[in-house]
Amino acid sequence: MPSKQHVQQRERLRNENKRVRQPSCRMNDDEYQLLSRAAAVCQMSVASFLAHAALKAAGDLDRTAAEIAAQREVHNELFAVRRHLGHIGNNVNQVAKATNSGADVPYAEAVLGAVQRATQRVDAFIQHYLDTEKRTG
Repeated sequence: MPSKQHVQQRERLRNENKRVRQPSCRMNDDEYQLLSRAAAVCQMSVASFLAHAALKAAGDLDRTAAEIAAQREVHNELFAVRRHLGHIGNNVNQVAKATNSGADVPYAEAVLGAVQRATQRVDAFIQHYLDTEKRTG
């Protein structure tokens, strides 16, 4: 019988450092999914990730509301672009499947136009972001 792999557990907090407060916040589904993915990438629980992120933000009070708003704008735009690219990717796959099966694909130009517009949107956003960074940095 193979031996079980030993899982290293984190060291327990001493009583004086133990987290006993449990703040609460509300999120919509998109916000919670974003939070869950970020926690998973960091190999943390959602609660640990929230505590870590909140404490990090609280320790950096020099950031202005404008910087935080700009970062939120960046995140919102990136998620919009990702959704848009996902839709376009589905359309490109449909065009490829139809083309490979020998079917006529009259909408191929429209799909390629969408790819070009998405590319332009990404390029414009990146330029806007870089211009903003130059002015504030």
